[in-house]
Amino acid sequence: MSDDQKLADEWAAALGAQAEGEASQPPIEEFDEDSTTNKGPLSVEERKKLDSILDIPVTITMEVGHAKISIRNLLQLNQGSVIELERLAGEPLDVLVNGTLIAHGEVVVVNDKFGIRLTDVISQVERIKKLQ
Repeated sequence: MSDDQKLADEWAAALGAQAEGEASQPPIEEFDEDSTTNKGPLSVEERKKLDSILDIPVTITMEVGHAKISIRNLLQLNQGSVIELERLAGEPLDVLVNGTLIAHGEVVVVNDKFGIRLTDVISQVERIKKLQ
């Protein structure tokens, strides 16, 4: 078994354990060829529109916290310096897509690689409010 297969198996096991703990949550709907809207099945034109945006790359950022410091203090930083962040230890991380907050989560480690488990997803209504 290759290292990639082992890593994939470990991630699958971690996700399986997560799924067992979230059995009470409703399943997440996925978009596929048979997806429907409130008006019925997607038309060919609607599918083309959806397909055109599904491959657009986005940048996902996990923000641990932030701090404001003066340039004087910034220039004094060296190896081993500690910068105090505004966030407390154990608080969830912010998950941003193209700079927009979409969720909060916690860090997980599988086979020495970091990941993030989403603990709270910001509703579409809240995201739109923040854009205005």
